[in-house]
Amino acid sequence: MDRSAADMTDVEARSPGRALREELAKIDVGRLARCLVAVAAVLLVMITLDPFPDLRSEDVANVVGGRMALNYISFGLLAAVAALFTLTTDAPSLKTLVTPLHLCLVGWMAINVVFSESREVSIQRFLLATSVTSLAVLLPLLPPTQRSFNRCLGAAALVLLVLCYLGIFLAPQYSIHSALDITEPQLAGDWRGSFGHKNVASPVMTILVYVGIYLGAVGSFVMGPAIAALAGVFLIFTGGKTSTVLCLVVYALASLVYVTRSLWLKRMICFAPLIVMNLLTVGSVMSPALGTITRMLPVDPTFTGRSDIWEFALAAVAEKPVLGHGYAAFWDDVTERQTAKGSEWAVTAAHSHNSYLDLAITIGLPGLLLVILVFVLAPLRNFQVIQAHNRSNALGKLFLTIWLFGLFYGTTETFLLERQNPIWFMFALAAAGLHFLARFQCVRSEPNR
Repeated sequence: MDRSAADMTDVEARSPGRALREELAKIDVGRLARCLVAVAAVLLVMITLDPFPDLRSEDVANVVGGRMALNYISFGLLAAVAALFTLTTDAPSLKTLVTPLHLCLVGWMAINVVFSESREVSIQRFLLATSVTSLAVLLPLLPPTQRSFNRCLGAAALVLLVLCYLGIFLAPQYSIHSALDITEPQLAGDWRGSFGHKNVASPVMTILVYVGIYLGAVGSFVMGPAIAALAGVFLIFTGGKTSTVLCLVVYALASLVYVTRSLWLKRMICFAPLIVMNLLTVGSVMSPALGTITRMLPVDPTFTGRSDIWEFALAAVAEKPVLGHGYAAFWDDVTERQTAKGSEWAVTAAHSHNSYLDLAITIGLPGLLLVILVFVLAPLRNFQVIQAHNRSNALGKLFLTIWLFGLFYGTTETFLLERQNPIWFMFALAAAGLHFLARFQCVRSEPNR
């Protein structure tokens, strides 16, 4: 039977192909590209180019090292693309980053690299750190709206969690610590997912718990609780006691800061416990009185033997207190250094197990002071401004919580300024997010077109 022209037009209008073309035509390619770069940045840092390393193989370090060039290229290209996107639309936001304090920190890092004991190593690693940190700082500006930022963050979190759980169920030999591991076989049974160690997996899962809680609070009633639950279960099975305890304690502290109006009270809540933790850990090897107090505690804040590492690290600080030994260049070759009798094993450590002490070793006390001013003191002041202007308080609380977790986590592990470390990436992202929210109102939804 013949169809009329009107009938054919009606059929075409209702056809799935035409409907799909119309929907595709509505997509803003630029906005989509920005979101894809944001998700790619998070996943590249979290999953890396070498997920699920085989810790039973003696060649695992060589495999990772062989991909360093690809790492540099990947992070460098992503950072360049992110910079181009943000320069075209967010130049005023980027200008606020050019402050005397920030310039002093960058200048000091350049001086430190030049005078490093291993200049080539410091330059190489500083370039990678610059790319990764730039991505973290630019990431809050990439998604065009707060809703798209939430979607990007949620999508990246779900991809990471699904990958980690698939590893647990399908390839446990690559995602769970084993008694056959070349190093630390005593960790057998602890989950690590796609990461190389449970001590990386556990803080990442803690941060994902915070992300899930935030997404649930802003309306993602399925994705948010799912992320929080999956990350919480994974966190428990990592066996990461420090991260598990801090997960709850830090969220409680952040909630207390959130309802406190006075900036000075906020500082007391955040920094008094932080100072106490540093005194009971590194401080216990500097002061006999503090050491006595530490030994009287029902728990061991030195984590059984780290005091030897801290003594060794403090001696290294005393050698070069101003310039330091060079960015990321100290711990590569410390086996020939002198140690106290009975503490010879300390030279086998990969880092000082304290972010603040490690910075004093590598970039000197002036560098440590600048990092404290930029990444410890300024973010809390920015949060105070966010609350005063009522700017996206839920997102501000997420950034505050991640930042606060990083401060406390840094008393037991090293991550500050540490190249592509995922904790450093999220910490820098949170600090940058607080910086931007304190100065600009977040775009909540797409403009009408």
